[in-house]
Amino acid sequence: MEKGCNLRSTEKRNGVEVNEGVYLKKSIGYFVGVNFIVGVIVGSGIFISPAGLLEYSRLNVGVALSIWAASGVLSMLGALCYAELGTALPSSGGEYYYVNRGLGPIPAFLLLWIKIVCVMPMGSSILAMTFTEYAVQPFYSGCPAPVLVKKGVAIAVILTISCVNCLSVTGGLWVQKICTFLKMVALVIISIGGLVLLAKGRTENLENAFSGEIPNVSQIGQAFYQGLWAFSGWNTLNYLEEEVKTPSKTIPRCIITAVPCVIVFYLLVNVSYLTVMTPKDMVSSAAVAVTWADRTIGHFSWIIPVSVAISTFGSLNSSTFLQSRLNYVASRERHLPHVLSMLHVKYLTPAPAIIFSTMFSIFFLIPSDILMLTNYSSFAEWLMVGLTCISLIVLRYREPNLHRPYKVFLPFAFVMAAASFFLVLSPIIQEPEVEYVYALMLMLGGLIFYIPFVHFKLHFKIFDKITCFLQLLMEVSPPTEYSEIKCQ
Repeated sequence: MEKGCNLRSTEKRNGVEVNEGVYLKKSIGYFVGVNFIVGVIVGSGIFISPAGLLEYSRLNVGVALSIWAASGVLSMLGALCYAELGTALPSSGGEYYYVNRGLGPIPAFLLLWIKIVCVMPMGSSILAMTFTEYAVQPFYSGCPAPVLVKKGVAIAVILTISCVNCLSVTGGLWVQKICTFLKMVALVIISIGGLVLLAKGRTENLENAFSGEIPNVSQIGQAFYQGLWAFSGWNTLNYLEEEVKTPSKTIPRCIITAVPCVIVFYLLVNVSYLTVMTPKDMVSSAAVAVTWADRTIGHFSWIIPVSVAISTFGSLNSSTFLQSRLNYVASRERHLPHVLSMLHVKYLTPAPAIIFSTMFSIFFLIPSDILMLTNYSSFAEWLMVGLTCISLIVLRYREPNLHRPYKVFLPFAFVMAAASFFLVLSPIIQEPEVEYVYALMLMLGGLIFYIPFVHFKLHFKIFDKITCFLQLLMEVSPPTEYSEIKCQ
């Protein structure tokens, strides 16, 4: 274990310094939790992915809407499974912590590795670039914005969000609240617009909804990828449990409120799209929400691109928030450098973990085409979900006396595990690509670090010096309850 300096958070009261301790504050209640889940789920997906889902559904409107509903239900089942694990094992870190407890450190570390070095940073990079596309393009009317300009703005956005989250947990939550409110305004506008058009008789694209071609198994799997990507984020609070007030009650309540709310809005929005666009129009549109706005609200159509930019900004903020908590907990379990489990002594934020995830996100902005890579990273996400649900089943039988304030109906866990592995294996079997091999090699590459530094606990004194230097530089300290060793 690496050694650390003894920095502490203190506050002056009546001229006397009082040791306040260093720990993450519980600042997430019911309303903030619901806001956070909705804010994470509603990113750019609902504004972009309906076209892809409809295409894989062979332009069959009935099948497409059914898959949207099924994706929502599947997300709800997954969230309920995670609610049991979150209330029984109240620690930030999400799937990593549960897989570590249920299946052991090696699968937990490998999933942690692929999530930290690939999936989450790439997701943040994509969100930053999506935000930039909508925010910069109006200044380059008639021609595409220069790549360097877009990447420069994307880096600036990532750094801005990182600074806000480093300086204040409350500041990051307020950014999330504002962005969630504004993106929900956009969904309400589209939903109400659709209902008005339905009342006027614009139902031609919804009549005989199941009359088109039926997609095959592989296409259904790809369509589910599109829908589930738009619903991703239902496991948000499992990364923030140590900051949730009374998690045994708050987490299930937030899930039961937030996820059904999003399902209803997503269905209404898709119906609204179909009131003004044919299935072929939707598939040919680069951004269906923008096309909808152009055809319905005319001069006010600028509201939707602005809303998409705000939506992706909020999602990027939440992604930064979640990545830092994952790094923080993994470091505390000694699976990442010790300094990443430390908190700023004044702001009580996991600043080193935030900075670490920021560097990876900026790194993935360097390649010109990272969208292609993200098409093959979804399997890692659903592999993690599947292993997490298996961990739930294992813990039910291995630790029957574990205190579980909330227990999910166990068959739900089996359904989620089966669905997860179907989503992982179906595209690989139907359309094998070399990128899946690369992704698997990247995941197994984590063993290069796990075997010497985690399993055999290989340690060099230079690590202690680097840790102490970084502590003093960033003014961070181990959390009060985990402080064990002081610098000599």
